[in-house]
Amino acid sequence: MKEMRIGNGFDVHRLMTGNEIILCGIKIKHNKQLVGHSDADVGLHSLTDAILGALGKGDLGRWFPPSEPVWKNVNSKIFLEKALCFMREKAFNIMNVDLTFICEEPKIGIYNEKIVNNIAKLCDMSVERINIKATTSEGLGFTGRKEGIAVLTSVLLIKT
Repeated sequence: MKEMRIGNGFDVHRLMTGNEIILCGIKIKHNKQLVGHSDADVGLHSLTDAILGALGKGDLGRWFPPSEPVWKNVNSKIFLEKALCFMREKAFNIMNVDLTFICEEPKIGIYNEKIVNNIAKLCDMSVERINIKATTSEGLGFTGRKEGIAVLTSVLLIKT
């Protein structure tokens, strides 16, 4: 039996007035933007953390600390590429990815295909192994008040 590893990632970013949100590398026109040290791509941050977790490599903050100016405004694709590099060094492939966006807006469903296609491209994997879903928090908490977006991600890695 091949070695398998499961990883979970979770990330949250605050919203403020702006003109677009970046989710998994996809720019979405919106009246708010996510705030963070990098580009605040909450989706790629959660995915990166899930991969790092499955590999026992800590988390995003360990490798890309917000205290380091070099990571200011950087494209989160760089973080994901590092996690994928670690994954390949250990001879693993991603079997599947499952992301859950928690927000009142924007409505994720209309961007589902674009997000899936971009993750497939970034991770060099089939779109059939990627699932995106979204839920609201029924007006409760910071996501319910439209103050931020949270993403929960699970990945399954398998040794090649």
